[in-house]
Amino acid sequence: MNYLDWIIISVYMAVLVGIALYLNRHHHTISDYYLAGRRIKWWQSGFSVMATQLGAISFVSAPAFVALKQGGGLKWLCYELGIPLGLILVIAVIIPPLHKGNFISIYEYLEKRFDGSTRSMVSAFFQLGRGLATAVAVLAGGIILSTALSISTASAILLIGLITIVYDVLGGIAVVILSDVLQMMIIIVGVVVCGFAALYIVGWDTAWTSLSPDRLQILDFSHWGFTSEGAYAFWPMLIGGIFLYASYYGCDQSQMQRQLTVKNLDDARKSILMNALGRFPLVVMYCLVGIFVGAVVSRPEFLTKVSSLMHTDVTTAAQVIQDDPDRMLPLFILSYLPHGLIGFILVAIMSALMSSLDSALNSLSAVTIRDFYQRYIKPEGDDRHYLIASKICTLFWGVFCIAAALIFAQVEEVTRQTTLVLINAVGSLLYGPILAAFLLGIMTKWAKSQAVKIGVLTGITTNVFLWLFTPVSWLWWNFFGFMVATLAAALVTTVKHSNISFRALFALHVDRETTSVNWPLIYKIVIIYSFLIILFCYLCENIIKLS
Repeated sequence: MNYLDWIIISVYMAVLVGIALYLNRHHHTISDYYLAGRRIKWWQSGFSVMATQLGAISFVSAPAFVALKQGGGLKWLCYELGIPLGLILVIAVIIPPLHKGNFISIYEYLEKRFDGSTRSMVSAFFQLGRGLATAVAVLAGGIILSTALSISTASAILLIGLITIVYDVLGGIAVVILSDVLQMMIIIVGVVVCGFAALYIVGWDTAWTSLSPDRLQILDFSHWGFTSEGAYAFWPMLIGGIFLYASYYGCDQSQMQRQLTVKNLDDARKSILMNALGRFPLVVMYCLVGIFVGAVVSRPEFLTKVSSLMHTDVTTAAQVIQDDPDRMLPLFILSYLPHGLIGFILVAIMSALMSSLDSALNSLSAVTIRDFYQRYIKPEGDDRHYLIASKICTLFWGVFCIAAALIFAQVEEVTRQTTLVLINAVGSLLYGPILAAFLLGIMTKWAKSQAVKIGVLTGITTNVFLWLFTPVSWLWWNFFGFMVATLAAALVTTVKHSNISFRALFALHVDRETTSVNWPLIYKIVIIYSFLIILFCYLCENIIKLS
């Protein structure tokens, strides 16, 4: 890197802080701070959610998974199989009551439907899981950025963390969403530039013959995910993915909060629809970058360039990449792209990192203030008091995530990788049971507070058992957690209320709303689109084999 790259990075950071300072003048209540006065456009919300979902970890890790990671390859595409179907559930069932309730924290719905203890329990689970996951994401991003900027991991964590805290504390959800829109555009351009640069170096034919055939396999129909070999097989990725993404997009404050910032229900649905249709093409681009850059990495001159860049020998450079494949893309950028363009691509990586962190901090602050501070500590505060408290709380969560990331950074590499797996596991431990709580509240009339709480805890306990004592894929935990939580709640209800008939337990209720959009037709289109994704993967896999 040279002065031109650093100027580009510095200007970008200054622009973010400037936008936050401008937006800070428009905050008068916590509704302004956390919901932007419900003035956000649906496409801005949609871009923001997509930027968070397809951030730096995907931008860097997806190509590395395809090209280098053990057991990796194009099967990364299978992560997308369950998304369209899962998001139909979010659009059709979950969004309407949450958007109509004028909530700041989506867990307020659980108190309205059940009681305060149900709200507090699920909100606490969210804060625990999201706080730790964000800290580990900051660590993973810091490792990536340290390679790109040739600084220490701790320095990279502090750089990205402090800038994000400053503009997040000042600008609230408005700056989160507007910066995410800008960041999403930069990410897309960055992906295209990296892909074409690598393809120009190796050529089309060489790119597809450089990877081993097993890395070009996408769909695995021979396993069911109940053994260690089938963790990413077709059925757990599809079925488990439906429940995973339905819960993540619909019952996770960090995602759903963006849908509460738009002015009406149809706009909230359009925002999620944008993700249902728009994610897969971008993930395909990530995987193509993995194939093209992987072909460059396989050339002897790549290690020569990297060893010169790292001021070490070829053997050490090869070991560094083997130990941490996520360094592949940053090293490719530094080795092959011209200055100025390097700065722009690194801005794309930093943008992706910040888009993952900023939304998490704002959502954690929102539920902490709304679900705990206003309810238990200061229920009679005025607007100014709560606004100041909200910014302090955002600062607290930012410091927490940075401090935890710095602590994790002191652990050996093997332990860090285990921590990353641990956080993914914690998410899947919780998602299914939490989805059950919301759907029982929305779709049934018989579910009561005690039954739902017992169901959620039973579902989580079941998932812990699957984690500790079985080789069942973590993707299945989302499905089993949901089913066990639902059945446990139904069992408690039948025992406690013997007058409820078996038939009544299966009587589902969904409110109908007036809308000018033909959503049933759109749901059918999304279902067809889901099958087209599977067909695309199947045809690609077979065309690659034939060629």
